This record gives sequence, C-alpha cells and structure tokens, in this order.
Amino acid sequence: MSEKPSTPGDPIRYPPGSRVAVQLPLPIGGAYDYRVNAQFSLTDGDFVKVPLGPRITHGVVWGPAAGDVDENKLKDVISRLDCPPLPAVSRRFIDWTANYTLQAKGSVLKMAMSVRDALDPPKPVTAYLRTAEQPDIRLTPARIRILRLMDGGPPRTTTEIAREAATSPGVVKGLYDAGALVKVSLIPEPTVFIPDANRPGPILSDKQFTAAGHLVDAVVKNQFSVSLLDGVPGSGKTEVYFEAITAALRRDGQTLVLLPEIALSAQWLARFRARFGADPAVWHSDLTMAQRRTTWRLVAEGRARVVVGARSALFLPFRQLDLIVIDEEHDGAFKQEDGVIYNARDMAVVRARLGKIPIVLASATPSLETVVNATTGRYRLFDLPVRHAGAQLPNIKAVDMLKDPPPRGRWLSPALADAITQTIGAGEQVLLFLNRRGYAPLTLCRTCGHRFQCPRCTAWLVEHRLAGRLQCHHCGFHISPPQCCPECKSENSLVACGPGVERLAEELETLVPDIRMTIAASDNIQSPKAAAELVRRIEAHEVDLIIGTQIVAKGYHFPLLTLVGVIDADLGLQGGDPRAAERTFQLLYQVAGRAGRGDKPGRVLLQTYLQQHPVMQALLSGDRNAFIETETKARRESMMPPFGRLVSLIVSGTHETSVDQAAQALARTAPSGKTLQVLGPAPAPFALLRGRHRRRLLLKTNRETAVQPLVRQWLARTPRFKKVRIQVDIDPMSFF
Repeated sequence: MSEKPSTPGDPIRYPPGSRVAVQLPLPIGGAYDYRVNAQFSLTDGDFVKVPLGPRITHGVVWGPAAGDVDENKLKDVISRLDCPPLPAVSRRFIDWTANYTLQAKGSVLKMAMSVRDALDPPKPVTAYLRTAEQPDIRLTPARIRILRLMDGGPPRTTTEIAREAATSPGVVKGLYDAGALVKVSLIPEPTVFIPDANRPGPILSDKQFTAAGHLVDAVVKNQFSVSLLDGVPGSGKTEVYFEAITAALRRDGQTLVLLPEIALSAQWLARFRARFGADPAVWHSDLTMAQRRTTWRLVAEGRARVVVGARSALFLPFRQLDLIVIDEEHDGAFKQEDGVIYNARDMAVVRARLGKIPIVLASATPSLETVVNATTGRYRLFDLPVRHAGAQLPNIKAVDMLKDPPPRGRWLSPALADAITQTIGAGEQVLLFLNRRGYAPLTLCRTCGHRFQCPRCTAWLVEHRLAGRLQCHHCGFHISPPQCCPECKSENSLVACGPGVERLAEELETLVPDIRMTIAASDNIQSPKAAAELVRRIEAHEVDLIIGTQIVAKGYHFPLLTLVGVIDADLGLQGGDPRAAERTFQLLYQVAGRAGRGDKPGRVLLQTYLQQHPVMQALLSGDRNAFIETETKARRESMMPPFGRLVSLIVSGTHETSVDQAAQALARTAPSGKTLQVLGPAPAPFALLRGRHRRRLLLKTNRETAVQPLVRQWLARTPRFKKVRIQVDIDPMSFF
C-alpha cells in the first residue's frame, strides 16, 4: 500500500508497464500499487478499473507507486474508464479533508465517486433516420407526418418521433419494418441550458453595488479570498452574489452555490431563473440516480456552469471552478454528522484556497467563528444593514407567558390569538413557528406515569396523530398508539404532553374555524417539488396561516406575510450545548425576518418565560452587536470555539460493557498537558441511539494546538475492542 500523496502541477503520464498508486473508494487510508496495462498509458486522476482480491472495483490514479511491492505480486490495471480525470485540485482537497477530519482517504474519495455509473459514457440508444429512397408503402396521415418530420432532420428516438408527430410508437415501428426508416446508434446528449450572463439584473442600492463590485473583482482576479455578506433579512444578499456568478459565467467558469436545506431551493431557483433565464444544475439526495448521473457527468465535463446543491455537492469533480457561494453560512445543516464528519462551510473555504478562487459567505446571522474572522481581517466584510427597496424590519415584541398565559390546555396566549385574528381579517398572512414536529413530544399514562420511550434510543416517542403512530425522530421506530397503558393496563389513561405543530393546528381550527391553514415540516415537505408547491400556494394566497418548524425559518419571501408568532421562544435554550444561545438567536432572528418583507409592515410576537435572557433582550432591542459581544466574551473566557479547539470522541457499540471498557481505555491513554484537557468518559446525551450504547470524551485545548497529531497518537496507543466503534469529530457542532 502506498502513502505517497498526489502533487500539484501538470499530470504525470505513466507508460505501459510502469507502476501507479490507485486510490480506491473504500474505508482505507492509502493507495494500492498496480502496473499499467500494456494496452494503454495513464495519467494522474484517471478513473480506472482494477482487481481487488477476487472482485473488480474502480479507483483513481493518485500518483506514482511507492515501489515496495514485489513485481510478482503486482496486478495490472484492467482498463481506463472513458471519463474526464479527477482534477488535481479535487485530489488535493480529498487529501486535505482526510487528514483534517482523521477519516480514511478512501471514504472521502467515495463522496467524490458517489455515482458509479457516471464513470462510463452514456449507453447508445436506438434512433431512426429517413432512408434516401422512399419505398412504395401505404401512406396514412400519421405516416406522412413522421416522414415530413424526418425529411433531412437529425436522428430521433422512437419516443421523440411519436411525440413530435403526434402519433404512436407503433407507427414508427411500422415505417421501419416497411423500409422507410433506418436504425442508427445515438449517444444521448442531455439538454444543457447555459445561464445568460448578459441579462440585466435589478438596480442595486449603493451598498449592494459596492459589495457586488468587490465580489466581481475577486472573480476576475481569480485569487483566493473570503468575503462575508452580512445583511439583514430582505437586504438583497442573493442579488449581490448573483453579480459574482455573472462574472464567473463570463469567464466560462463554474460556480457552486451551497444551500443548507433542499426545501430552500424552490424560491431560490425561481429567482435564479428570472435573473439568468435558465435553471442551474441541482445536486441533492432527492434526485433520481439518472439525474445524479447526468449532473455528475456534466460537472466533470465542465458543461454544468452553475451548480446549486446540498453539502455533498462540494465534492463534485468540478473541471473549472471559479466561485463558491455558501448561503446561510451559519446553518448547522452544513455539518455532516455521519460517515465522514465534516463542516461543508469550513471545507468549502479550504476548497477555495486550494483552487485559488474566491468564496462568498452570506447570512443575516453569521456564525461567531465567521464574525471573528471578519473582525480580525481574515475575511472581508460587506454589511447590508437595511432591507432592499425601502421595506422595514419587523417590530419585535415579547409576550411574557408568566403574565399573559394561555387558557389551560391551550398554547396561544391571548395577545397572539388576537393578533392572528386581526391579521387574517385584514387579508394578510401569518406564520406560527414551533420547532416540534408531530402532535405532542411526549405521551404518558396519567395513572402510573409511564412514558413512551424508544427502545433503541434515549428519546421519547413523538405522537403523530395525523399518521396514527408514536414515532422516534432519531431511528424511525414507531408503534400504533395502544388502547391501554402497557405498564398498568389502565384504559383511556394516555395523555399527550406539550404541543407539536399538529396540536397547534387543532387549536387554531377552534380559534378561526374557516381558516386556510397548512403545516410545513419535514414530515410533509420532503423534496424540492413539495417545497415548490408550498411556495406556490402561499404566494397565490391559497393559505392564510402557516405552522412551520425550522424548515420555514429562513430563505423565504412572502409579501403578504405580516405576522410571525413564535410559540416557544425558549425551546432552544435548554440543554448543555455551548452554542445554544447563538443558535437560538440565529433561528429566532431568521424566522422573525419572514415578516413584513413586502410593502406592508411586519410584526413578531415571541412567547417566552425568559424575557430577561440575553437572547430575548437582543431580539427585542435589535442590538445584535451587543449579543455578539456578550457571546464572544463568554466564549473567550471559557476557551470555547472560536478561541479554543474541541475534538469529540464517541465510543459506541451494541454491548454496553464493551463500550464502557473501550471508553475507559481511551481515558487511561488520554494526552495531557498544560494547554489541554480531556473530559469524560461520560454517557452521551443520547446514551442509546439506534440500538448503540454511546460514551463521549471531549478534548479541549487552545487554538494554536494541532489536534490531529494528538488524536492520532492517542488512538494508536489505545487498545481496540471488538465490535466497538470510535467516531472522531474534529470541531464538533452538536453534542447529542
């Protein structure tokens, strides 16, 4: 096995008989040595087919072989695949990501080779041409339409001919059998619509124009830089970075735009289409395999000029990437928690640096890490403090639930209930935000107190009354609601505790009987198509009130939406997450920003029991800078990120005793020093998740310490336990 990394510069050509290192998309660290087949030569980045034991697999030429494998044991590369090679910058990015995250290089490569079928060119399809000489056949109206269509035209498939000639496929086959058409093989070419960089954009404000000018200049200079667009909701951040995309299009380069949620793409795509006259390529988990294959290939060939996607789009094999944009850069959805654990925002900055290209981070509530980088000069800051076209920021008020509580068994305070009826009566729209899916977060027995818990997770079963089940939101386990308590056998003793979006909808039907209402949560908005339909209904004013979870907290623009009500503003402040205050502020600020984005003023009501909390005070006063200063001071004093480094180690397995033994072994071999501290082991907040017992250790150190060598040495001197997995999370974002 070779550990020699790829090197920048022109690709090396390896003649027949020479040795190469081939990296495989498997959970292994280094590449394997192979001999180049006598029938061809290879270059760095070529996709190849190679033997691996008794099977055949695919890989990438990663550089020259290490040369330490006996000639008799060396196997030949079977073939070179007909696919553009993996660019050198992509290979360097995979190397860097693997080293930083302490993941196997092959596991990272697998993300770049996620569509195996795309490595081969499209299979030819059967098409038809009209013969030079017309045979003596019976002509029907349908046959005449086909022959006129095919006269001097390009080859067409059966489906295309039948559709364009308004006839059936059987007529096409009949003409072929009669000798009027001849079969040809045709390589299908996907239709590619190139965004038009010459279409005029909207008139920008002075601050927008200045920011856009700097971003365009960064693209034209083709140099690495990081720019932060820090603008209030509705300030036109998207239109600013659209100008940078225009500059990249004029250079014939490619642009990658990352969005945190695919549900956000509906309105974004409509705005892009209106600006550039064409759709971008899209990349997310909801695509069919055929769509993923086509997009991957178009990106590799350089024909997909703008790609918008989820975090995994970062590992697509861009041929000429000139610009990266991270919209809603603060969002936690950019962190991948399973498999290869990485933060797409941070890795995107690395990808830009390696490619020597600019990257734009956009947010109304930038993460503290990004704010610190901007204030210290590492990132360039562009501030957009006002809404575009004169729209005003909403008026935010608190509803003190200690002084103005809802009636017993209800969740809407009198103040919010009155505001809802007034707003809907005025012909405007309302958004109620509650970050709890389902009907109720907990079901218990009022007789014995039994609580319904997931048998595979440390989590309560959430009641989904519309679906008729109790469900775990972590592993998917679900049961039908029983008629009696399984513990004490009491009948009709089960009671729902707390509100979810479904329960809130039930209350609103009582408050406003004829209300046109919809629920927007991940249970029913699971694809861009579903999100687009939701947007259409709201924009067409087919909906008066939206009850939503965080899926509607950001990115949307509805001119008639003038009231936002937050049902439980304190919800995110619970637990021991060191970023709880920051995340709560970001989420509530973003959801508040949905109100009053059109001509009519907006207002926001926060139902809270903690009105004096710094998060609530910052929201009510509109003084975001004061909150940032307070949060910055607290993080600096406790040496928490971005002023310190954290590494989380999660030990998990199906046997609790083995997990505890492995965790204790890690504790005994933990590194020590003046600038670092190891906490744990302790049960993770979710001590049982998907049937696996979990223990956590946390390494905490100063910003200057290189944690990767420390953790590598730590793991190397710790004995391994069978069927126990140690998951390393560099710079953890969550602590579940």
